[in-house]
Parts: sequence; structure tokens; C-alpha cells
Amino acid sequence: MKELSNYISINAEVRFGKPCIKGTRIAIADILQLLAGGTTHPEILEDFPSLKEEHILAALAFAANRESMIKMIAA
Repeated sequence: MKELSNYISINAEVRFGKPCIKGTRIAIADILQLLAGGTTHPEILEDFPSLKEEHILAALAFAANRESMIKMIAA
């Protein structure tokens, strides 16, 4: 996957600084909550036409990276 910064931005003026898909107001947390609730990739893409599959994968990669950072700090 390309650099996450190609897909994700953090801007204090958009969604209170939550990480979002670049160029949208769709927060990474929104995508993750949909996935956790059982929504499929095709369903998400249908509900959010501005998203592409790589945006969903970037959201997952972002969460995985954040999780690994938390574990390193806690260790």
C-alpha cells in the first residue's frame, strides 16, 4: 500500500481533527465501526460513492499502525 498520507489526513477544522479519508469528511473511525458492525466493503462503497477500496484498506492499515504504536509505547 502507498503511504497512508496519500489517503488519510488530519485537519483540526474537519471533524474536530479526527483522521479522515483525504478530501472527504469520512472519518477512519466511521469506516472501522461499519466494518466492525458487519457492513461489507461493497456495502460501504455503495453508501459512500466517493470512497474506493483502497480507502477502506487505508483505514484498516491506519488502525493497525496505531495499535502497534500503542503496544510499543506501553511495553
